[in-house]
Amino acid sequence: MEFEQLNMGNEVIEFDMMGLGDDAVDIEHTVEDDDLVDDSAATTVGGRSGGNSVSGSQLYIPQGDSNLEPFEGMEFESEEAAKAFYNSYARRVGFSTRVSMSRRSRRDGAIIQRSFVCAKEGFRVDKDKPNRPDGRVKRPRAETRVGCKAMLVVKIKESGRWVVSAFIREHNHELVPPDKVHCLRSHRHVSGSAKSLIDTLQSAGIGPSGIMSALIKEYGGISNVGFTERDCRNYMRSSRQRTLGGDTQIILDYLRNKQAENPLFFYAVQGDEDQCMSNIFWADPKARTNYTYFGDTVTFDTTYRSNRYRLPFAPFTGVNHHGQPVLFGCALLINESEASFVWLFKTWVAAMSGRPPVSITTDHDRVIRLAVTQVFPETRHGFCKWHIFKECQEKLSHVLSERPTFEAELHKCVGLADSIEEFESWWFSLIDGYDLREHEWLQGIYADRRQWVPAYLRDTFFAELSITQHSDSMNSYFDGYVNASTTLQQFVKQYEKALESRHEKEVKADYDTINTAPVLKTPSPMEKQASGLYTRKLFIKFQEELVETLTFLATKVEDEEATTTYRVAKYEEIHKAYHVSFNVLEMKASCSCHMFEFSGLLCRHILTVFRVTNVLTLPPHYVLKRWTRNAKSGVILEDHSRDLLNGSRESLTVRYNNLRHEALKYVDEGVKSVETYNVAINAIREAANKVALAKTNAGKFAITSETGRGDRPQEGKQANLNPANTQRGLEQPASVDDQDKKIQKLTRQLERARRKCEVYRANLLSILKDIEDQKLQLSVKVQNIKLGTKD
Repeated sequence: MEFEQLNMGNEVIEFDMMGLGDDAVDIEHTVEDDDLVDDSAATTVGGRSGGNSVSGSQLYIPQGDSNLEPFEGMEFESEEAAKAFYNSYARRVGFSTRVSMSRRSRRDGAIIQRSFVCAKEGFRVDKDKPNRPDGRVKRPRAETRVGCKAMLVVKIKESGRWVVSAFIREHNHELVPPDKVHCLRSHRHVSGSAKSLIDTLQSAGIGPSGIMSALIKEYGGISNVGFTERDCRNYMRSSRQRTLGGDTQIILDYLRNKQAENPLFFYAVQGDEDQCMSNIFWADPKARTNYTYFGDTVTFDTTYRSNRYRLPFAPFTGVNHHGQPVLFGCALLINESEASFVWLFKTWVAAMSGRPPVSITTDHDRVIRLAVTQVFPETRHGFCKWHIFKECQEKLSHVLSERPTFEAELHKCVGLADSIEEFESWWFSLIDGYDLREHEWLQGIYADRRQWVPAYLRDTFFAELSITQHSDSMNSYFDGYVNASTTLQQFVKQYEKALESRHEKEVKADYDTINTAPVLKTPSPMEKQASGLYTRKLFIKFQEELVETLTFLATKVEDEEATTTYRVAKYEEIHKAYHVSFNVLEMKASCSCHMFEFSGLLCRHILTVFRVTNVLTLPPHYVLKRWTRNAKSGVILEDHSRDLLNGSRESLTVRYNNLRHEALKYVDEGVKSVETYNVAINAIREAANKVALAKTNAGKFAITSETGRGDRPQEGKQANLNPANTQRGLEQPASVDDQDKKIQKLTRQLERARRKCEVYRANLLSILKDIEDQKLQLSVKVQNIKLGTKD
């Protein structure tokens, strides 16, 4: 093809980098100058890459009605009409267009020729550009240019009409099928009717994903919508920026004043505060302090639309030692793109002294997941199952209307499955029973099951104390203080009131814990110990687990050197058993239910094993300080900090429990017959004699050491002794003899006391064993009475 000759004396060639469509909203897809090359450059690169398999492959000729194709000599009323016609033709056959070369008149600068090309025309030219000022590296983009030659060239006639002077229809790449054409850039356009619907749904608090679902239903398919979810997000962002106007200054003034009052108040704005503001984050000093105590698990919720602009108000929250939601910071999001969430998460963790949480719970959102993966690679990420259940009501509305029992069964499948195997079996039984195995949304949430089904998450701490806790803490921190009609000015005041209210509730919980004594339900020393350690709410939860142990039986199934495995099951529910591994030397236990790892409280199954092995008090490493009355006495997020505080007490407890466990072995075996009893009692007496001897030697060593320490200074002064002092020194052996006599006398007294202790110990062991037997018999009787009452 050759261009028609023009009088170059009066015209000049230029390359117009104008994008296609004045109403384009996908600013993230803006074509940059360094991506565009003119025809001459494309020809050069194409010649240099002549061996390329793409440019040298077969040609693809568009199929369709030839009467709807452009042709040389075809005329249009205007340049815009020619562009619209070529773009419409491109949509029908499956490619995207853009504006390329143009010619202007030297006389008046008017455009007299325009070239519209396939978006894959030319090749990308990589220019060496300096790094950004902040040191960030621009994300590499996929290569889309393959040197396609398809184009339409139009020029203006003297009459003012535009005529096609050249048309190349062949492409050197495959064309896009009709069901995917809406993804091509030049065919993505948010129409006026779509904008109205988006504005309406956005004002109702619906997010981009929900709006796209509504648009797909409204237009009868994604291909008929004409744009993607990213376009929808970008339009929503630009709409918010237009609507907000100067009201954001209210928020900025509030944040500046707060920081002026207290330098520890933190806030950050993405973008330029004075120009185009994007997102805002802030955290007051109390929120930052709370994170040092309770920042092991965090919830981030973007579904809370709190003002008339429908800005996602996104609080970072956690759970305090009373099980109440506690604030770690807030954000107002104008832009919900991946880059914005990455900025927000990085800003938040910087405000929290750079320490990421153990776990984080967010909405079920693809963009948020990408940002969390990038910023918190070591943090366990979970989706809020209550949001997924809410999605279920939308995605499966037709199923629920016809078969309303499905939702309840889904809740049971997710919430009551104790193991991964049980969930998997229950899930497929449920899906097959309702003939939903091919349902696209169910397939998607099943693929994400490791991030929202509790059976997969229980090996990580989420501070989840009950099945209903997350639904309360996720979205209720500001309930009753902000609503859909709240302006930004009102929001600031209501935000302050919400903080005051939450603080009052925490103070009230502290007061109740300190000034009210809980009612004990058992004679267990462990229950009394826990009542003085835990806050009131946490103790009640622990008490429930402890009381339940009376209805559980533990059977030893495997006994290794240090670790014993027990099968723990409820009375008359032997088919549903849990396995507890208990290391008596280290006083450490693990249960197949993983309740301690998930919530930080011991489960009834481990407590049952403690009961049958006569562990009467809680080992210190099973009391998480974040759940205790003294949770705010210091920074406690490091796992081993309590070991430094309780090292001596813990070592004494471990020694005591180890000795007791070994002694009970002799008791259990020694009572079976007279012969074994005699052997056991003799062994215990012999061991007691050795212990007494060891204590005597230890006492002598201690006295000798003290004497040595007292003598050494005198030896140091020996050169200054006078004869009188020397005479007194000759009398020292007599005092040593007196000390030996005193030691012998004390040893005899100690031996008599030891014998009495042995008698008391034997009686105590017998009483404890009788108590355990009576407890078991009583629990059996209670169960029989309950069963008899039911009959």
